Amino acid sequence: MILEPLAAYPAFFIGFTVVLGLLIGSFLNVVIYRVPVMMDNALRYECTLLANPNAWPPPPFNLMVPRSACPACKAPITALQNIPVVSWLALGRKCANCRTPISARYPLVEAATGILSGFIAWHYGYGGTALAALAFTWFLIALTMIDFDTQYLPDQLTYPLLWLGLIGSLWHPVWGDGAAPVTPRDSIIGAAAGYLSLWSVYWAFKLITGKEGMGYGDFKLFAALGAWMGWMMLLPIIVFASGVGAIFGVVIMIRQRKGKDTQIAFGPFLAIAGWFALVCGNAVVERYLGLFARG
Repeated sequence: MILEPLAAYPAFFIGFTVVLGLLIGSFLNVVIYRVPVMMDNALRYECTLLANPNAWPPPPFNLMVPRSACPACKAPITALQNIPVVSWLALGRKCANCRTPISARYPLVEAATGILSGFIAWHYGYGGTALAALAFTWFLIALTMIDFDTQYLPDQLTYPLLWLGLIGSLWHPVWGDGAAPVTPRDSIIGAAAGYLSLWSVYWAFKLITGKEGMGYGDFKLFAALGAWMGWMMLLPIIVFASGVGAIFGVVIMIRQRKGKDTQIAFGPFLAIAGWFALVCGNAVVERYLGLFARG
């Protein structure tokens, strides 16, 4: 059985996970592109039904249908042309049919997913903890890129991530060395506190300025991080995310000469902070912040 060498040989498990991560990264590229389009199509159809209840639904468009094709010439992408990273290099970074350049972002997402997956395998070793951490990582990659592109955090991803965190807390402790063990109590409080904290900031900012400082998707993502990490990790996550986001925002304003009203997605910074909380866990809290130390 394939599971036996995975458990017996750490190097094999890490290599297997890297390859799996590359394949998942290819699928995440589909998710990143198609989920926002699916959301837009659903909203447009709902608006059409208000004007014409007998309107025909649009052609099927989901994660499986239609088949992946070149955006320029619509030529279908074959299995050999869809090997993560390798196909992009072999094709000279261009479509095999029309020679239109293919964005480097696709192999970068695949490579990043493979590298992070390999790191998770090395960090946790073979077992259920690594499996949970991989799922957590893959969700965050998809959410990061979608929010970066559209400034939306789809419910189709944030809700499953939230529920996985709550369910995972039933197998306490969920995580291995260096990560914060999360009990069901910590997970439920973390989810509620994560949502309500950003919800409160949102409404306070809106009442004071009359503007919206963030979206509801940020509340849900922070709630999901609270469910996975527990309430004690919310403060380090939000401090790290806010600090990195502020630095990034200043750099963007200086480089692009934009004003202070420039809108920058906050979800990617929450996701990055949440992932670091995953792999560092209590080490950050106990060694550097000295909060919630466990005896």
